[in-house]
Parts: sequence; structure tokens; C-alpha cells
Amino acid sequence: MKLTLLLSQLLIASLAIVAPVNAKNAPPVPSLNAKGKTLETKYVKMLDELKAAVQAALPKVDSSKKDAFVVTRAEWRALKEPDEKASPEEQKKFIADKERIDASSLEAARALLTEIDPFLASDKLDTHLMKIAILTHGTPGGLAEFAQQGAEQEKLLDSLFANEKLMREILDAGGANGGEYGEALQIYAKIQKASERAREQGTILQRLALGTALHTPWDPTKEGLTGVYGIVHRSELQSEHVERFLHYEKAFLAGQLDPAFKDMSTWECRFITDSQYSNDELTWIRQMIRTYRPDQAVMDDYKWRYIRFIKDDVPYCSTQHDPSIGTKAQEEIALGGICGRRAFLGRLALRAFGIPTRASTQTAHAALSHWTPDGWTICFGAWWSVAWCGPQGGLDVLLETQIREFPEEYIKVQRAQWIADALGEEDVSIRNYGVGGGFWESLAFCKKQLVVKAAELKALELTGGMKLGESDELIGDEVAKEIEIAEEDKAITTATDGTITVPAVACYSPRGASDRVLFLKSHDKGMQLHYSRLGARPELVKYRIEVPAAGEYELSALLATVSIKQNMVIRINREEPVTYDVPYTRGMWMKSAPLKVKLEEGRNMISITARTPNRGISFKHFELKPVK
Repeated sequence: MKLTLLLSQLLIASLAIVAPVNAKNAPPVPSLNAKGKTLETKYVKMLDELKAAVQAALPKVDSSKKDAFVVTRAEWRALKEPDEKASPEEQKKFIADKERIDASSLEAARALLTEIDPFLASDKLDTHLMKIAILTHGTPGGLAEFAQQGAEQEKLLDSLFANEKLMREILDAGGANGGEYGEALQIYAKIQKASERAREQGTILQRLALGTALHTPWDPTKEGLTGVYGIVHRSELQSEHVERFLHYEKAFLAGQLDPAFKDMSTWECRFITDSQYSNDELTWIRQMIRTYRPDQAVMDDYKWRYIRFIKDDVPYCSTQHDPSIGTKAQEEIALGGICGRRAFLGRLALRAFGIPTRASTQTAHAALSHWTPDGWTICFGAWWSVAWCGPQGGLDVLLETQIREFPEEYIKVQRAQWIADALGEEDVSIRNYGVGGGFWESLAFCKKQLVVKAAELKALELTGGMKLGESDELIGDEVAKEIEIAEEDKAITTATDGTITVPAVACYSPRGASDRVLFLKSHDKGMQLHYSRLGARPELVKYRIEVPAAGEYELSALLATVSIKQNMVIRINREEPVTYDVPYTRGMWMKSAPLKVKLEEGRNMISITARTPNRGISFKHFELKPVK
């Protein structure tokens, strides 16, 4: 009994003694002039006074319940995952121990939270706590380094500490990248100066402006620093901040973004504008998908919306380069590549439509994770437990996305974390799930787990999975959607010069959608036919055309492709089939070069197919122009 008590006391002591250098990764030493040192002293004094006030107001915690919780957390810290060479028995024991310790840790946390929850539900200390969180994350020296630049910079930080609403919104969104609060405020002010709509509080464009500003200031020397319980993320932005925001503002007002975009939180907006591709490429891919595969821009399944074309049309192959093809994105889609290139393209397409997305790195593999209305999902990769997003482990990312679905409980988590800052506690590891952390930090982590568990919130299944992320195979769940085609969309017309226009959907075979031939509603108006690479064998698309007089005609097609070096096989009546080169159109509608054909007076049959393996081709209509 005495030995157990002694062990418990030692474990409690080991967690209570937290050296500041272990609580947070040490930031770079700021370069301060005389004014900067004065400002640093000011911020240190502010932080010390705030900490003292918070510590004096903390509730008493039942010591026996606290001891029991701390012991379980120490067990969790001591648990070591066996390596790959471990025996099945060792692996089985580790899993059993992990489940047992996790269950006992949550049970101990639940007992504590029964008493502490009313305190965490109160906002009385929020002003103090939020200032502590920002001062701790930004560090007095880091903030002073920014403020010493001039009166305007110092005023920016003073205005932040005087604005409780802005502090809350910033902290809810995960804090400023790398603790660069001054730099983020500068970007936010620039965006708001450029856009009146960005100044309209509570609107999506105001949230987008703030999310962009918080996420994109980036100092590579600060990569090891965590954020304020939203994590530091490497910024991919290659565009100027104001230009990027204005690009999205214009696209939103023009109705070009996903309908869900308008409801995104500031935190979610961080992962929308942060794209490594240019604004022109964002515009292009929106137009391309709506032209080439309009069905994929409106499909109900948000796990695949906007990115299904990657499995259908982007080859999985060794990465090649040919700048003559077009922009970086056009080149990558046309030539294909391994997992990394496809993950980059997926993030490009999702962000272009206003869908939050992040990298999801795994050992020797690159994938992506993204928002859906039902939660976040990993696409083209393995499970969250073996993934990471920058410095943040996949399971921690998943838990973060889940707890944010419960704002009334999430604020309690935040307050516990801010109290941990006030006490100088060690953070729970963001990379090694649940490991480490002082008392309040650990309690906040367990609070997240308990809320998600009580809600029976389940993680979404993988989208595509590792196999399809590293192969050129099709998904296997494609189902041709039957669609009613109006008579006016099938109407064949003849112009005054004798040119016959045949809508692509006016074929007499196939009469309904099949694996390879899809009938789609066009984004603008009318319909189109998509000849895909699905199905085990080629399929003929047949047209019956009435021609007033025999003679030569020039056959052309209005079509769209995203792949190079394609051709189709055309057969007129019973003539020998002719191979016809299909132009690369960068996903936009383009009229193909004319092919001279001989037609008979009256009914003629035109058959079109493509040899396998093939990539997709979308057809709007065909033209037959008399040769005079």
C-alpha cells in the first residue's frame, strides 16, 4: 500500500515539474533593439500579472481524483509502441494495454470534469485567458520584435489585446501561424482596406480574410512551434495575400464556388486560400471541371466531388515534365505522376471551389484530407493513425475536426488549455497522439475524447484508399446515371449553308448510359456526351444522319480533353474505319480539325469509338459541312 502511494507521488511529481523548454519548442531568439527590449519587458509584465490573476481564481480540485487521473496519464506517457520486429503477442499486449489505459484515463477525467465543468463553462476569466494564450504563443520577445518596427505596429498589437471579440475569433481559428500575430494583423488590415465586404463582420468574406491572414504569414525558422491548439501549418501560398483574397471574393460573388463555402468557419477558411497554384490555375480548373466533367462538380458524394477526375483521367505513372503542354496544373493532369502529384492536384481542385483541404502525408506516400458535410476524410491514402499533416499527427487532426462540431464543449476545452498556458504546463503532443501534457492540458485532451465518444461520432471511411492512391485502376463503384434527354437537346439542325449540326447526345446507340458512354447535363446549357475509360471493351456510339445530297463533307467535333495523344476511330456507313487524332484542349471546348468524309443522299450511319486503353473525351456536338 505504501509502495503504491509512493509510486503515485513520484508520478505526480514527475508531471508537475515542467521545464519551460519542454513545454514549448524554444522559439528563435528575437533580435531586439532598445525599444524592443522595453516592449518585451512590457509584455512579460502583462503576462505575469495575467497569470497571477488566473492562478488565484482557479477552483480547488479533489486531490484523490486528480492523483488518480495523473497516474493514468503517466501510464500513457510510459507506454511504448513495439517496433515492426515485435512478435504478434507483443503487438497484442500493446493494443490491450493501450485500450485499458485509455479507458481508465477517460474514466478518471470524467470524474474530474463532473466537478470542473461548471467552472470551464464560465466566461469570467476569458479576457485574461485569451491574452495569456496569445502572449504565450507569440512570446513577449516575438511580439516585441514586431512592435519595435514603429508606432503603427505597436498599435496593432495594442488594438488586438483591447478587442475581446477579435481575440476570440483568432483563437477559435487556431491562432496565427508561427505565433506571428502582428504580421497576421497587418495582412488582415491590408485585405480589409482592399475589400469593403471583408469588413462586414460575421460574413463569409470577413472570415475568409481573417483565415487567410492567420494562416499565411510564415517564418520557416518557427516550423517547430505549435499554434494555440490549432496547429502551425506550413503555408503553401504562392500568391500575394490581397490578390488571393480578391480572387475568391470575385469567384464567390459570381457563384463559382461550392454552395457550402458560404458557411465555412474562419478555421476552415485557413485551408482554402492556402494553395501553391496561381489564381489563374484556380480559375482554369473550375472552368475545366465544369466543362469536361460537369457531373463531378455537382455529384452528391462530397468525398469525390471535384476530385473524381483524378482517378478517371490523371495517369498513375512515373512523373514527367513538358512545360509546352501549358500551366503547371495542365501539365500535371495531362502527364500524370505518382501519389504526390495527384495529391497536389486534388488539393488544387478542392480549394478552387472553396473546399478546405490539407496534406495527409504517410510513410513513402502522399495523400490529402478534406472537408465534407459529414466530417473530414482522407483521400488516396491510409488511415488517420499512420498519417500526419505537417507537425500534427493524423489522429490529432481527426480529433480536432470532430471536437469543433460541438462549439459549446469546444470552448471548455480551450479554457482548460489556456489555463495550462497560465500555469506554464507542457502541451499534449500533437504528433504522438495523447502523449505528455500537464494536468490541465491532459484534461483538455480527454475532454475532447469524451465529447466525441459521447456523441458517437464516427470517422468517415477512406476515400479511394492507399491502393487507388498508388495505381491507375478505376474505383470500381461507377454506376452510369440514367438521365432524361429532352427532344430539343437531341434536335439535329441544318444551317443555311447546309452545315448539319448533330448534338452528341442524339445517338441512336447506345440509347441509355453505359459504363463507357455517359450522358451529362452541361454546366451552361444543353447536354453533352462523355466517352470515358470505364468498361472492359470499346463501345460504338452510332448516329443516323439524313443528308439532302451525296457528296463530300467536313466532319468536325466540338470536344474537350485533358489528356494528350488521343485518337478515335470513325466509320462512315460501311467504309473502312479511319483513325482520327483528337486535339488536346486543356479541358475547354474546342473544334477539332475537319475530316473529309463521303456521304450518300438520304440516311447515313456514323460510328465513333476509341481504342482501349483510352482517356476521356467529352463531346458537345458534331458538324458536317458540305465541301463546295
